[in-house]
Amino acid sequence: MDKVRKIELLSPARDLSCGIEAIRHGADAVYIGAPKFGARAAAGNTLEDIRSLCAYAHLFGVRIYVALNTILKNEELEEARQLAWSLYDAGADALIIQDMALVQMELPPIPLHASTQTDNRTPEKVRFLQDAGFTQVVLARELSLNEIRRIASETMVALEVFVHGALCVSFSGQCYLSAALSGRSANRGECAQYCRLPYTMVDADGKVIARNKHLLSLRDMNRSDDLEAMMDAGVSSFKIEGRLKDVSYVKNVTAYYRQKLDEILARRPEYVRASAGKSRYTFTPQVVKSFNRGFTSFYLYGRTVDVTAFDTPKSLGEPVGTVKEVRGNSFTVAGLVPLTNGDGLAFFNAHDVLEGFRINKVENNRVYPQEMPELRPKMLLYRNYDQQFERLLSKPSAERKLEVKLIFADNPFGFSLELEDETGTHVTLVRPFSKELAKRRQEDNIRAQLVKLGNTPFEAQAVEINMSDNWFVPSSVLADMRREAVELLLTNRKISYSRELASKKQMGAKPVFPQQQLTYLGNVANREARTFYLEHGVKSLEPAFEVKSRENVPLMFSKHCLRYSMGWCPTYQGGKSPFKEPYYLLYKDARLRLKFDCKNCQMLVLNEP
Repeated sequence: MDKVRKIELLSPARDLSCGIEAIRHGADAVYIGAPKFGARAAAGNTLEDIRSLCAYAHLFGVRIYVALNTILKNEELEEARQLAWSLYDAGADALIIQDMALVQMELPPIPLHASTQTDNRTPEKVRFLQDAGFTQVVLARELSLNEIRRIASETMVALEVFVHGALCVSFSGQCYLSAALSGRSANRGECAQYCRLPYTMVDADGKVIARNKHLLSLRDMNRSDDLEAMMDAGVSSFKIEGRLKDVSYVKNVTAYYRQKLDEILARRPEYVRASAGKSRYTFTPQVVKSFNRGFTSFYLYGRTVDVTAFDTPKSLGEPVGTVKEVRGNSFTVAGLVPLTNGDGLAFFNAHDVLEGFRINKVENNRVYPQEMPELRPKMLLYRNYDQQFERLLSKPSAERKLEVKLIFADNPFGFSLELEDETGTHVTLVRPFSKELAKRRQEDNIRAQLVKLGNTPFEAQAVEINMSDNWFVPSSVLADMRREAVELLLTNRKISYSRELASKKQMGAKPVFPQQQLTYLGNVANREARTFYLEHGVKSLEPAFEVKSRENVPLMFSKHCLRYSMGWCPTYQGGKSPFKEPYYLLYKDARLRLKFDCKNCQMLVLNEP
């Protein structure tokens, strides 16, 4: 059998409360934004909140990764370095970074993870990052299973992949559309999401190909049926996207993937869970009930037609049926999904625009909206807000417990209580007590008092009672011993938490970067990053787009291709377009030219004002 490999479910946290719930609902690791310099500027957190999250997480062996993954300006370098030290002191287990300046600077011994913003899609790039000291690499979302397998076979570093959530249409770290059109850089955590806007696509003669469609907007990723295949390909960490998502999303999606992974781990002993404890839920996780634009496995099995969401960038939710009959201020639905008061429904109106409304009441199969929309028979209906489901998630919806074995025994001086949890952490408490024989059998009461672990992180898996005689043990003594032993066990868990430390920088020859020239695509925005690349074999490099903007250069590199979406791909479809190239995307004053790089199977987007 191959070496046992730990498998990690990595959940997002917008804030402390989301992080706590991610852990309760089954995450093995949580990633959260630093106070500054995270790729989601709106998802920053205080050092104290990160400290609190680490303290709670480490009770279960859950790791906390902090996103520090923007590119940095020269004047921000020292602040970023000091922040890295503060995060280490707060208990963070790793930093997720994009800017190689942080590798160059004097950091604490905290592991570094290479953000997907570093554009990790080849074995050569991943091997370089491994040799440069990174302990985990987040792969590009666009990679196929075969490409992931090849990278895993040629490297030893832990590989992390996204499995669920919103998709960037561009290769991460290679999108400058927002920076060029609004001055808000995605590499600085301020993406204005131009990919979600409606565009009109025209050809070289101005003929309209598509009007007011979200032509750069993709469905959301859902690879819940592909987890085992990715494990076997070499993936160790499964990442859920969503550092801007609300707590109900985090609860539901984390629990869903936890159950999927546990089913696999139960029959594949060569894979083990990366943290401890078991979660129990008050609800049945269903990802279709959380924000989604429809689902796709993306390019995991090669190019497919199901990646786009041209009609709307908003959440569709779950299909619930079709409009059957419209009468006055109500309508009936042909479908098998029961609707309830307060549900939110959506449909595409006569102009193909997604429109939503709330249900006021439901009587039998007749629905009465708060305001009657313009519905027609046979219109498809979607539920993007399930009132009953959200009500369940708004309450405490999971608890996570560590199994513990308790052994109660007597000794010549009194009694002892041993606690050992599922990870092997162990404590023994001895309590002097004058013993006397009891009139009633004591075993049942001893057991009943010891299993009362209440709001602690523990639950009794077994209770063993070893008494030389039927000694009287007051319930108050049992309660005190249980409480004190639990406190000792919690302290021992904190002390014994195994924190991974980064190894010291290697002396001698430095690994050579796979490219000798770096254009603006290298995202080099400061002197330390520049020094890093020069020391690792790069001969020439240009500053980042954010430092020196450029005209007539690609602003987006996308695996998504509109020629393919329209059926005109010469490689896969043998199609021929009736329209004259180049094609353009128009939105207000923006005029974006499309360029097709068939050799590398990608579409480029350029700005032509």
